[in-house]
Amino acid sequence: MSREPEHAAGEAASHLTKNEERDVEQKQSPTVHVLHETIRREGDRELERTASALLWSAIAAGLSMGFSLLTPALMHARIGETPATAVMAALGYAVGFLLVILGKQQLFTENTLTAVLPVMTHPSIRAFGRLLRLWGLVFLGNMIGVALFTWAIVQLDITDIDTQAAMLRMGTKLMDLSVGQVFARGIFAGWLIAILVWLLPSAEHSKVVLIAVVTGLIGFAELTHIIAGSAEVLYLVFNHVTPLGDVVARFMLPALAGNLVGGSLIFALISHAQVRSDAR
Repeated sequence: MSREPEHAAGEAASHLTKNEERDVEQKQSPTVHVLHETIRREGDRELERTASALLWSAIAAGLSMGFSLLTPALMHARIGETPATAVMAALGYAVGFLLVILGKQQLFTENTLTAVLPVMTHPSIRAFGRLLRLWGLVFLGNMIGVALFTWAIVQLDITDIDTQAAMLRMGTKLMDLSVGQVFARGIFAGWLIAILVWLLPSAEHSKVVLIAVVTGLIGFAELTHIIAGSAEVLYLVFNHVTPLGDVVARFMLPALAGNLVGGSLIFALISHAQVRSDAR
């Protein structure tokens, strides 16, 4: 009895024209294998780029990520503390990510998934060396860019007193977290960025919404992202509120470790494992 519906479904499918069959194929979401291979090939292209191209792109990304500090601070200063301010500030936090991802700039936390999949697919000493090269260049460039942006808004005095106070509060809130809290929140931030990278190939016309929602959630939940968060804590350094050594030890290193664990050791490993399991 259970074969009758299957037979009927087969009959219905057989009556589709070639154009209708093509439409059906186009309407289907990409499989996990397609997503994995799309991101793996993108990672291969990034691993092959020259050092100068990676570094300049990463510096541009760091400069862009500075707007994830400035925009939420402007929201707090202009809107004031209302029930809607936290949501608006979270959307403001997403601005830097939108500029970076849509502009195809190099962001370190994106590469915790993109550049890792090629290494997991074809592991070798050379592949691991290429990964470390890319990570090192992109992280260095991101930090140079975000430091330049933060230094500029301090030295050029382009913001009003309320916006400056908001940026100081943002940095202080991060530095008030324990090292364990920074690390744990960094895991979830890294995981969310990896999920975002995984979903983007199938997003098509909804990429802006997807980026805004996922990265806005990082800001709304006060998770710790190594690049965006560094802009906030470096604002304290350039205003002589917190020493650089404290910022590195208590925020940068644990946030970096958390992002790597969430993006590479957890999400990338699980994503790759499910594809390998299906292939068997």
